[in-house]
Amino acid sequence: MSTMEYAENPFLIRGFLKDEWFCDRETETEKLLSNILNGVDTTLISPRKYGKTGLIFHLFHRVEVEKRPFKCIYVDLFHTRSLEDFVKTLADELIKFPQQTSFGQRVLDFIKRLRPVFSYDSLTGDPQVSFTYQMESEKEQNLKNILEFLNNQPEQIILALDEFQQVVDYPENMEAILRAYIQNLHNIHFIFSGSRQSMMAEIFLSPKRPLFSQTQQLSLDKIPAEKYMPFVKELFRDGEMEIEDDVLQFIMDWTRRHTYYTQSLCNKVYSKHLSRVDIETVKLACSELLDENENSYMQYRELLTAPQWQVLIALAKEKQVEQITSSVFLQKYNISGTTARRTVQSLIDKDLVLALPNKSQTAYQVYDVFFMHWLAREY
Repeated sequence: MSTMEYAENPFLIRGFLKDEWFCDRETETEKLLSNILNGVDTTLISPRKYGKTGLIFHLFHRVEVEKRPFKCIYVDLFHTRSLEDFVKTLADELIKFPQQTSFGQRVLDFIKRLRPVFSYDSLTGDPQVSFTYQMESEKEQNLKNILEFLNNQPEQIILALDEFQQVVDYPENMEAILRAYIQNLHNIHFIFSGSRQSMMAEIFLSPKRPLFSQTQQLSLDKIPAEKYMPFVKELFRDGEMEIEDDVLQFIMDWTRRHTYYTQSLCNKVYSKHLSRVDIETVKLACSELLDENENSYMQYRELLTAPQWQVLIALAKEKQVEQITSSVFLQKYNISGTTARRTVQSLIDKDLVLALPNKSQTAYQVYDVFFMHWLAREY
């Protein structure tokens, strides 16, 4: 097989660069935009790495291209642990707006009034702020001031709060705090995005919670094969690489059409710059991906109990199990029936097992598709 000249790899593993490299999600994009235009906040829910963040930035790009009067703000809450972290992370994102723009200058002038300490990230060079508080009440006051500032801008604001389920672990009742303010924020359109499906559902669908019935729910599913396969084929073809449909089908099956893993495998295959991609090339790339992650996977073995590890191996070999306590499954893998459900729940809590509920029952599988294949290969 001949190699070809280098071409920019279009299979992005994170982020968003251009529409040509973004697959489908047309219905979801239209729904998000419709909600924003009609004053409806959205809860966006899906398992991790299904493409929620990419969808949000795709929406932001569309808003920019169509020159709609919105300012788009994305805040990743994954590493936040408190109201103080929340305020700092939101302020950090705001001061990234260029000072040459009128909005960026307004943001900077406003942030200065909160008496912050400015610094720069040593790795990215991005500006950062920190605040000193004399009393706990000042943290909530800063949040209120920031939200009121955004609400009073001439532009409408789209505020995407990703991994929003993190607020459940804050020492403060963040849900109640936000509800108190959101009621009066008519210029800010919220997207609450999260990957802990049961937790997000509890936050927004339980009548006992402050944010109950405050948003419209949008669930992100896998991209349909009939759209994903032609998309992948076209990107390979644009790079002057031919790939047959049976090879594409293998990629879709092996990665389960889970966006991150499909993109990762295609990225690896594309990087080989072959004029023709055959099944052996793809299988080699699969092995390389598993080998590259092996050290990380072996660390799990040290962190888990023997029953947890045993259940993971069983799920990996079965690929998906719908009756986790069935005698056939338990006996086949010598798993204790008395602890099976508790063990699975502990693995769900650790984001190692994914529970997929449907109308009749719940299916369970190893969350990380590559980890699943590695376990099945090694054990």
